[in-house]
Amino acid sequence: MEMQASQAHARAAGWGCICHSPSFLRLNARLDQLHHEAPDRSIEPSFSHPSPLAPHGILASSAAAPQPGASAGSKTQPLRVVFTNLRLFDGKSKTLKSGYRVIVDGNRIAAVEPDDGQTLDGMQVVNGSGHTLMPGLIDAHAHIMMASLSMPQLMVADIGFIHLAAASEAERMLMRGFTSIRDMAGPAFSLKKAIDIGMMPGPRIWPSGAMISQTSGHGDFRMAFEVPSYPGQSPSRGEVLGAGAIADGTSEILKRAREQLMLGASQLKLAAGGGVASSYDPLDVSQYTEAEFRAAVDAAENWGTYVAVHAYMPRAIQTAVRGGVRCIEHGQLMNEETARLLAGEGIWLSLQPFLDDEDAIFFPAGSPSRAKQIEMSNGTDTAYALAKKHGLKTAWGTDTLFDAKLATRQGAQLAKMTRWYEAADVLTMATSTNAELLAMAGPRNPYPGKLGVIEEGALADLLIVRGDPLANIQLLADPGSNLAVIMKDGRIYKNTLDVAFN
Repeated sequence: MEMQASQAHARAAGWGCICHSPSFLRLNARLDQLHHEAPDRSIEPSFSHPSPLAPHGILASSAAAPQPGASAGSKTQPLRVVFTNLRLFDGKSKTLKSGYRVIVDGNRIAAVEPDDGQTLDGMQVVNGSGHTLMPGLIDAHAHIMMASLSMPQLMVADIGFIHLAAASEAERMLMRGFTSIRDMAGPAFSLKKAIDIGMMPGPRIWPSGAMISQTSGHGDFRMAFEVPSYPGQSPSRGEVLGAGAIADGTSEILKRAREQLMLGASQLKLAAGGGVASSYDPLDVSQYTEAEFRAAVDAAENWGTYVAVHAYMPRAIQTAVRGGVRCIEHGQLMNEETARLLAGEGIWLSLQPFLDDEDAIFFPAGSPSRAKQIEMSNGTDTAYALAKKHGLKTAWGTDTLFDAKLATRQGAQLAKMTRWYEAADVLTMATSTNAELLAMAGPRNPYPGKLGVIEEGALADLLIVRGDPLANIQLLADPGSNLAVIMKDGRIYKNTLDVAFN
């Protein structure tokens, strides 16, 4: 009744609906103000509450557990934290360092200094017990809105259910040690904002918004009966969800690109070639022209950011690069000529360890998608060999879709990278190298500050791994057992080690 009365009052006042009322506008303005006041750290709203995670819980204070007598959701005085008795992987080195301590003040690393054993007053001390302190992990190709729900569920569920499932997956992702993700298609804007203001736990998100696709392209998931399109036709299911945006010609691409930037995209994503999951485009099909790519690139560059594209085949990759695209997602079927082009132009390759194994997304045997999946995954070894031979800027990501069980293997897919690289190089790729790719968003970077490294001034996203992940990277495949501490933005979300107050 109160809502009905409010709506009636709004209409009587000439606002049209309650979303135009002064109260609603003040609330929305306050949320935007909070986000802009502290874009590089979470804001703890008065309605924050402890997570049901057991047994250690998510600690909602600025840097650590609440003071005695304070609830986990209360706003305690921020504490400085010092990590001692540890081995250090700084995000770049080939070996672990010993004899150092790391001091966190607020949401940044204040010092990385020799540990002289002296007591530091006023600090919370986390004793690393000889384990390894390292930067938080970064997944450079994630789909947080579509990772844990099957494709049939996504096609029929209401958007509220999809957001709830994604929020749950975001919490699990953080507890796997992934403190940052680059989301490469999906309506993740609201989830990102909810995480940023402290409404729920999850990783930092660099959202692309809807993947822009030509008619019949990798992002066109319409049913056959929805073709031909006509003026005034309702948007497709994928467009309604915000997972994809169908656009043909430079003017439509400019509009869709600008819409995603308006919604908060940190970078744009277009489909440049055929895909495995899409029904109408064989892998060899090239999508969009050089001029169409240039339209999206112009829109992105006007906002200080860049365009990435989904592409496997040489022609699709080369056309996109000539159109000004700065990052290729996948690239499994590229050839020598294409690798030389990427190297010469300084183009990023965001490559995933796709193999025909237990981590392959399920498609029915004999289906077109299954045939495309086998063809694509057969090129993975060659793609990594070319990336190494030509010294390409290579990022790592999972591209997990449609499978809650597969989503739990995020760390296992990272460990799989030792098929092509040494463990130290794998961890560098998933920390400091991926962080360089995130920073390409320039002024659209939602979290200004250095990530992926442990050094003075860097943002405090940190993990303590039980053991030595450089000697045994499989430790990261079982984060529940082997991650002793998870810190994001200076807040400890998991701690199973001894803590003392000085």
